[in-house]
Amino acid sequence: MRVFFQKAGSQKKFLQILLSIISVKEAAKLCGVSERTIRDWSQERFSMDYKALKILCNKIHFSFPSNIKLKDRYWYVKKAASKGGRVLIEKYGKVPCDSEYWKKKWHQWWEREGKYKKHPIIGVTKPIKKPRFSKELAEFVGILLGDGCISQYQISISLNYKNEKDYGKFVKSLIKKLFDVPVSTYWDKKYSRLVLTVSRKELVRFCIKKLGLNQGNRVKQQIDIPNWIKQNKSYLTACIRGLMDTEGSVFCHKYRVNGKIYSYKKISFKNSSYPLIKSVYNFLKSIGLDHPRIAKNFKEVRIESENDVKKYFQLIGFHNPKNLQRFKE
Repeated sequence: MRVFFQKAGSQKKFLQILLSIISVKEAAKLCGVSERTIRDWSQERFSMDYKALKILCNKIHFSFPSNIKLKDRYWYVKKAASKGGRVLIEKYGKVPCDSEYWKKKWHQWWEREGKYKKHPIIGVTKPIKKPRFSKELAEFVGILLGDGCISQYQISISLNYKNEKDYGKFVKSLIKKLFDVPVSTYWDKKYSRLVLTVSRKELVRFCIKKLGLNQGNRVKQQIDIPNWIKQNKSYLTACIRGLMDTEGSVFCHKYRVNGKIYSYKKISFKNSSYPLIKSVYNFLKSIGLDHPRIAKNFKEVRIESENDVKKYFQLIGFHNPKNLQRFKE
């Protein structure tokens, strides 16, 4: 059975959200189809297979779409054959039946000129703007290291749907400015996620070869800040801001002494990659913070003293309105 979404663009939107959770490669393996088929479905070139849709939804515990219709696998054959026959009759006065003759002619054309022609689509990647190293590019790397994902054909950044909408606008604008590419935005209300996606193979290649980032699971790879950023203090400051905007948080610590309640702000950065935790900690020490510390089994960096928190905001700051608001409260 084939799946037909009732509204144009719904299949594409649904699959792009789904493929921000699992990779194209993993989806293809689960469904028993090629990666090309998964990409064709995500671009709405073809209707989806019903069993494949069920497998993917069950795998990631995704709610099954309700606005769909099902049709037989070859529902279109009779209609297409009838239409094709009418066209041939109008053109030739009859339906040609010498298939061997046409195969012979096609092979002659292919050997003579067809195989030498450059295909207008196959093997052609859409271009992107390739920026030089800069503070803005370093901040983008920090954002991608924090809440981003690089798959085979796209990059995606997942933010909180409820309180990071304004920051999503900032990130979207930054990506457009750096790479001059369209950024797709999807709201996954079930998981409270705002997903920004760029489907450009050339951007994936740029991120890996030029920026020094990795494709795949960041925790397993124990990622770190690329060396071109570490070697420049202004780049490193911008990158740390991107990391803190995505994986960092500002919170209020309260305690009671002799019946009186005291409270002050703290900053936390959490990540499961130890090299990244260590790089953030070393940077905070290098800019003069007195008491940053690594906590929770080397998966968190904390800025706890009041002077250190103020110094962080003066020297680095945030672009995420969520953290700015919490600091002012």
